[in-house]
Amino acid sequence: MMTNIEKIEIRTEFIKLDSFIKFAGLTDTGGQAKELVLEGHVKVNGEVCTMRGKKIRPGDLVESLGRCFEVVEAR
Repeated sequence: MMTNIEKIEIRTEFIKLDSFIKFAGLTDTGGQAKELVLEGHVKVNGEVCTMRGKKIRPGDLVESLGRCFEVVEAR
């Protein structure tokens, strides 16, 4: 597991994986996020995930492009 984990707050119950990737700043567009996911460059909780609509919830870890994000609930 990566040691430098960036926390990303969401204000909803969940966010779809491709939307999260764009929201976290890994890509500039939703299309780029979709490609990243479909090409198998994204891990969710340590496993490669190719479902761009996967629901990402607080507590999940998302890794891609050498960065790791922990999803946390906004306070």
